[in-house]
Amino acid sequence: MRILRDRHAIPPEARGASAAIGNFDGVHLGHQAVIDRARRPGVPLGVVTFEPHPREWFAPDSPPFRLMNAQAKAHRLQMLGVDSLFELTFDGALASLSPEAFVRDVLARDLGLSHAVVGADFRFGQGRAGTAETLRDLGPDAGIDVSIAPMVEVGTDEVSSTAIRQALADGRPRDATRMLGHLHRIEGPVIRGDQRGRTLGYPTANMSIQGLHPPRFGVYAVRADILDGRHAGSYHGAASIGVRPMFGVNTPNCETFLFDFSADIYGATLSVALVDFLRPEMVFDGLPGLIAQMDADCARAREILAHA
Repeated sequence: MRILRDRHAIPPEARGASAAIGNFDGVHLGHQAVIDRARRPGVPLGVVTFEPHPREWFAPDSPPFRLMNAQAKAHRLQMLGVDSLFELTFDGALASLSPEAFVRDVLARDLGLSHAVVGADFRFGQGRAGTAETLRDLGPDAGIDVSIAPMVEVGTDEVSSTAIRQALADGRPRDATRMLGHLHRIEGPVIRGDQRGRTLGYPTANMSIQGLHPPRFGVYAVRADILDGRHAGSYHGAASIGVRPMFGVNTPNCETFLFDFSADIYGATLSVALVDFLRPEMVFDGLPGLIAQMDADCARAREILAHA
């Protein structure tokens, strides 16, 4: 999959694409339905998205809300068979475009789309004035065929990034999985921590969750994929997400203990999938109590993962 960030320099082979348009935070079942509707035989499949997320641009001081960073989103879209990811820079110039100018100048002239697909709740243009129906009305004059994908439901509930965030905040990763169509993942480089886990017999791979919507703080059974380097592969493990109140740390992060694994993976890209919530964060009277709980957590995680 090619990632194209300069809309004024789209190569000829990427033009004429049939593209799904949206933010696609989480790439959940609703997003996948929009992308599937954009698939056309013999036509390149594209996705048009925005970085930073418009909500981040308009409200930079708001609490973190993203389900995935740009790299994780690109990785997921590549797995879905997308040929071209048009990652448009969201800035003042783009935000100020009228719906008509966005369709005419960006989608048609710059990207050269032949077909555009959006969800029924899609909004665009200055002041979010444009709707999915606006795009359908404007598309033909710009040479773009437009389709609108209906909202997707799981049971009686509409699938949305908002509902997935709530499920994760409640410590319900299995419910999030049902709406996502895949396990929720935290993806990024392994960074150096204080190496306290090594002294406890539980060396962990540390990752920042800065900028991401935090799941409920606590311990999870996880599947983890090392995406690069000589230890690339899939592993089972247990992860602690939170601020480590036992040690007075205030910056949230994700610490993953990989079962039956002891290699150095600093700098490698790790993708940690939340399978099940085990328990909330706890403070113990001393290290023996913490270690005993970690033993119990890992035993339970192994049992869950063996049957997941």
